[in-house]
Amino acid sequence: MSGSLRELFVTSLINPPAPSLSSRLSSLVIQSEIRAMTIECEKAGGINLAQGVCDTEVPLAIRRAAAQAMDEGVNSYTRYDGLAELRQAIADKLARDNGLSVNPDSEIVVSAGSTGAFYCACLALLNPGDEVILFEPYYGYHLNTLAAVDAVCSFVSLEPPNWDFRPADLEAAVTPKTKAIMVCTPANPSGKVFSRLELEQIAEIAIKHNLIIFTDEIYEYFVYDGARHISPATLAQVRDRTVTISGFSKTFSITGWRIGYSVCRSDWAKTIGYLNDLVYVCAPAPLQRGVAQGLSELPEQYYRDIRQEYALKRAQICEALNRAGFDPCVPNGSYYVLADASRLPGATGKEKAMYLLSKTGVAAVPGEAFFDGPNKDRFLRFCFAKSAGDLAQACERLSRFN
Repeated sequence: MSGSLRELFVTSLINPPAPSLSSRLSSLVIQSEIRAMTIECEKAGGINLAQGVCDTEVPLAIRRAAAQAMDEGVNSYTRYDGLAELRQAIADKLARDNGLSVNPDSEIVVSAGSTGAFYCACLALLNPGDEVILFEPYYGYHLNTLAAVDAVCSFVSLEPPNWDFRPADLEAAVTPKTKAIMVCTPANPSGKVFSRLELEQIAEIAIKHNLIIFTDEIYEYFVYDGARHISPATLAQVRDRTVTISGFSKTFSITGWRIGYSVCRSDWAKTIGYLNDLVYVCAPAPLQRGVAQGLSELPEQYYRDIRQEYALKRAQICEALNRAGFDPCVPNGSYYVLADASRLPGATGKEKAMYLLSKTGVAAVPGEAFFDGPNKDRFLRFCFAKSAGDLAQACERLSRFN
């Protein structure tokens, strides 16, 4: 063995090459722009209107029920699809608020947040290479979850300011490999609330091409100006091809509790439940009890108050954005607003967001997090699910910016 080969051999024994990372990472955004801007905001000591973390108080009934559950020993594993009392409470809520009748014993799977519910549904129903249509602007976690299961995303643009789509564009996006459509209503980040007519148009295409409809309805109680949330699964013709996904992070301001669920036909739910068991085992037991109690005890007035409170916050942030010289697309739902930030310097949305943060101390999310097309350099997303004090201060800073 020559000297150079011997040296290489010895070096390889001392410092062996590290195993390579999964190739799956090449299709993922390793850190979302939402998280990235939150970190930048912390560095700047600013006000975070980037991340959708509710700053409002958790209802007392839910906190007490979770604490009581811990004291009573509800601290072990639950059934893989969740506590029976929570599944029943979800079924009651779906019947009351959504007009959807489901079997709590066979059609509901409680999971680790709505993101966990979506991940397990994708594992259960999609094969590598299957295509899924997303409406753009899309929620980045939908995109990354699909990439994580080796699915392929295609996009149908929603046109501002009302975020309308053309059924012909949706039809044209379908290929022989298309397996599903994702419908987020009310939508993050646009705040679009899909109308019954639009859902019927989506349903017609799903039936024609034998597609699954995934939904994300986490913002269902945040609707304004007389808008009405309609669960796609209430359309009888697509009930058996729809996976309804939602949770309680936003409604009850418990983003860290990770209690979400999926609802679908029993044979799909069984497989989703098995995968939920494999990946998460179960959602936190005492927190499930707390949510179940809240669903049972909180009156209709609680949900009306949410709509009223957030409608006022929406008006507050949109007025400030207008004064700042940004043109907000006033949302009909959720608690985000996309605003046209074209006037800001910067070649990219990220550069515009960083400029705004440097000048005002207010953090927003750049369009790259939500758009695949040219609008990614145009829009910023602002979250108004903030405490009254923080939101007022952020709005004052934005107003002074102009």
